[in-house]
Amino acid sequence: MDIKRITSGLLGFPLVVITFLIGNIYVVDILLTIVTIIAMDEYLNAVSKVCKPIRWVGYVSCLGVLFLHIIPKENLQTVMMISIPTIILILFSHIIATNMKITFKDVAYTFMGIIYIVLFMMFISIINGMPDGKILIWYTIFAAWGTDIFAFFIGQKFGKHKFSKVSPKKSIEGCIAGTIGAVVIMLIYTYIANTYWNMDYSYIYISIIGVILSLISQIGDFAASSIKRYVDIKDYSNLIPGHGGILDRIDSLMFLAPFAYLFFTGI
Repeated sequence: MDIKRITSGLLGFPLVVITFLIGNIYVVDILLTIVTIIAMDEYLNAVSKVCKPIRWVGYVSCLGVLFLHIIPKENLQTVMMISIPTIILILFSHIIATNMKITFKDVAYTFMGIIYIVLFMMFISIINGMPDGKILIWYTIFAAWGTDIFAFFIGQKFGKHKFSKVSPKKSIEGCIAGTIGAVVIMLIYTYIANTYWNMDYSYIYISIIGVILSLISQIGDFAASSIKRYVDIKDYSNLIPGHGGILDRIDSLMFLAPFAYLFFTGI
């Protein structure tokens, strides 16, 4: 049993709980922006082994999370629509300005990091800012971390059939247990929300999206692992003992966030 992993999780979870329960949308956005910058730094450090990422564009793009609830709602959609072409314009301008010392590969890896980290992280902030967002955000967290926890413990004890070479430690048994565990936690949470907070969430609907989000979170975990394998690193950093870096911890959460938002708009 990984004592460091368990200890780090127990110490970090209360901070997450306090932030999302007590903090208003601006406090949450500040925390998410800090997390996004750290995750971006870890990603850029990783891919710097195979390219020369344009770091300042990656870091500045992280501020998009901070401004999500500062920009007036009537202007937000326009700003977000124009931001992607602007980022592409800036990135390709570097190829011209550096006389091809920055190449298309450098631009592609940088842009991928912005989409993968910043855009996905934005949806966590968007969910938190929705009506009943303080309740809905926990479905997102439970889907991701519930999957991780059950897959880790069950996989360690009963995992015999390896799932993929992308992440050799993961087993089919662990993946199945992760999905079942996440759905059970989400259903218990639904009971609490319906009984004590006067919500009227459908248990069937929650079960369905729980399965889907759990599977997506596992793909997100494999996605992060595939990047690490490509650049030949074990963890994105050693910031969190037993877990690696911030990106190692939030990879599944941020990956499922856009899909969680899609499902929550119909809840």
